Amino acid sequence: MTRNKTARRTAAARPEDEYLGVGRSFGYGLQHVLTMYGGIIAPPLIIGGVAGVSPQEQGLLIAACLFVGGLATILQSFGIKFFGSQLPLVQGTSFASVATMTAIAQGDGGIQAVFGAVIVSAVLGFLITPFFASIIRFFPPVVTGVVITAIGLTLFPVAARWAMGNDAESPDYGSVANIGLAGLTLLIILLLSKVRSAAISRLSILIGLVLGTIAAALLGRADFSQVFVGDIFAFPEPLAFGPPVFNIAAILSMFIVVLVILTETTADIIAVGEIVDTKVDKRRIADGLRADMAASAIAPIFNGFTQSAFAQNVGLVAITNIKSRFVVTAGGAILVILGLLPVLGRVVAAIPPPVLGGAGIVLFGSVAASGIRTLGKVDYKNGANLIIVAASIGFGMLPIAVPEIYANFPTWFETIFHSGISSAAVMAVLLNLLYNEFRAGNPPGGTGSVFANAPVRGVRYESVGHLQDHLKEGDTVRDGQLVDCDGNPVPVITDTGEIIDTRICAPPDEAQEKPAH
Repeated sequence: MTRNKTARRTAAARPEDEYLGVGRSFGYGLQHVLTMYGGIIAPPLIIGGVAGVSPQEQGLLIAACLFVGGLATILQSFGIKFFGSQLPLVQGTSFASVATMTAIAQGDGGIQAVFGAVIVSAVLGFLITPFFASIIRFFPPVVTGVVITAIGLTLFPVAARWAMGNDAESPDYGSVANIGLAGLTLLIILLLSKVRSAAISRLSILIGLVLGTIAAALLGRADFSQVFVGDIFAFPEPLAFGPPVFNIAAILSMFIVVLVILTETTADIIAVGEIVDTKVDKRRIADGLRADMAASAIAPIFNGFTQSAFAQNVGLVAITNIKSRFVVTAGGAILVILGLLPVLGRVVAAIPPPVLGGAGIVLFGSVAASGIRTLGKVDYKNGANLIIVAASIGFGMLPIAVPEIYANFPTWFETIFHSGISSAAVMAVLLNLLYNEFRAGNPPGGTGSVFANAPVRGVRYESVGHLQDHLKEGDTVRDGQLVDCDGNPVPVITDTGEIIDTRICAPPDEAQEKPAH
């Protein structure tokens, strides 16, 4: 009785401390796992494919990511002293690091260099967590938006190779059958996303993978012969791929990504705090970041990668209004159990690449769209942010468009800038410092950008009479005003260039008596 009263008092004090019981906690926890399952299995599939590991090793990587993600989720949501935000945050392998890790995996050190870079960069990230709140100002939406957009865009070549069959030496690489199967999977996901059921819509990518694989099996384009080769139940073998390899350039490249991960996790902690309606202070953020980095540093020992909060699960908390952190802790326990089943990893590894390609279009596109949404919060009036976005994304796309662009540069330079994400992040941070922090030398009122300083779009008064017959698509007259497709008033301009009104129904003498807008 006393325990129940204590639980109720705790729940009243903090919404996230509400306990729903074992059954409901694991039921809602499973919903969290299903929501993020497609996202958590994609990174090991991508990195393992680039590193050229066997199907059994691919299954091991997937199981390891589930296992480590589960432990990280438990640490973040349940928490211990100095570690964990004690908020309903689900952790998993970060998409932010995928492109950088694939670039490292293609180098001399292979996947062992990836593990080494993750360990050292995460330790460095752990050391700066107490101070990160002070330097987060250097990662405003214009920087994080660029980086998240670049993450999605740089992954599209992976989706394209998957859709074509993933093996360039195969005779059916790029065949109509392969791309058609990818298209079918994409169509299934799009149709499921339109279903009225919110649960089905949220699980559209996962269900699409299942249905796409079934279709591939019916067409004889799926091979499950390796699924039962190996253990069904096993504890992840530490350092199964050998000892980590430490490369300075790879570590620097990964550290840039760690800074992005810290920024993302900070934003997720603040966002879920607002959703749950609970207090989030600097100490709580630091505890959450320490849990993030500690899990990331330990992950490579169990063959895992960098960990971060999953934004889609933050959205699930908002949709379901289930605020209990113990629900997410139960979800973490489910992930740990799944990670002890390498056979499940081999099942996932057996999904035909074209099916993954169809799902990847939506999955990676969602990441890019998330970045674009962040960039939508940016103020472009002075032109500086426009240049930052344009130059950073353009610079980040160079190694994606021409992978060998830095082939003649020093190895350390190529390792860092071969990743489109690292390229975009470095450029965005430096340009943000140049234009928004060190303002000396900036042109008055802006940067002089021809885009930002374009003249106001308007119409001359003598042309007003013809507007009804020549309206631009989306323009309309509303309450005596001409407005464009975005609802912005289109001003009326005199022969001298003076903006006299935004109304088109007033005569010239009446209009000119009004003050300029």
